[in-house]
Amino acid sequence: MSALEFARRVRSRQQAVGYWVVLDDPIATERLGRLGYDYVAVDAQHGLLGYEGIRNAMLAIDAGATSAAMVRVEQNDPFAIGRVLDAGATGVIVPLIDNAEDAAAAVRAARYPPHGRRSYGPMRSQLRVGPTPAVADESVLVLAMIETPEGLDNVAEICATPGVDGVYVGPSDLRLAVGGATSTDPAVDEVFEQAVEKIAKAAESAGIAAGIHTPAGEVAKRRLAQGYTFATVACDLVHLEQAARSHLQAARGEQ
Repeated sequence: MSALEFARRVRSRQQAVGYWVVLDDPIATERLGRLGYDYVAVDAQHGLLGYEGIRNAMLAIDAGATSAAMVRVEQNDPFAIGRVLDAGATGVIVPLIDNAEDAAAAVRAARYPPHGRRSYGPMRSQLRVGPTPAVADESVLVLAMIETPEGLDNVAEICATPGVDGVYVGPSDLRLAVGGATSTDPAVDEVFEQAVEKIAKAAESAGIAAGIHTPAGEVAKRRLAQGYTFATVACDLVHLEQAARSHLQAARGEQ
């Protein structure tokens, strides 16, 4: 699937399932990229990768030719956004969006003039995303993360921001935002679920995509049935630990 085809699919609110990568291991990422996920997202904010790791991860994903390569950038910054787009990302997930102004800034960073302020230098992306500015603009997704109290309060305005293709729920921070003592605090389950539903409805009303991070495929399935249009299953590091623990317990007869 080309970058443009994937972008159009997401914008039209067709369902998609993705995977999350935080480890700097392109060989493992290449294998993950061949499993059939619609996209693989590389985490530049909390992941254990520098720029070379992000670039190599995208090379690995693209080698499989089945998954789109997305990147969660480290911050809402023109340099951070432009650099991963130049390296070939088909879209950016931008963290800590509090309001429509933040969302508009992310859009400007991802679009070439006259629609934005992205500097022209598609060192790798010209091979597969573009290379003309108009085609690149149409092929690149901008997803705004809703994960703060301000972002939740302003979600309707964020969704209505021109150029925002979708919103993406960061559940750990969102749970803290609604009063959780930890990122998994069950005491705020009810208010958390209300927030998750509010975000999905705001995106639907604006006609944009709604995505969410999930800990397991079963949860992803439930969120897609709830009205989210794409869901990510997390992640390589967590699944490595889970698999290793399960085998250790089986070997010791502890299961």
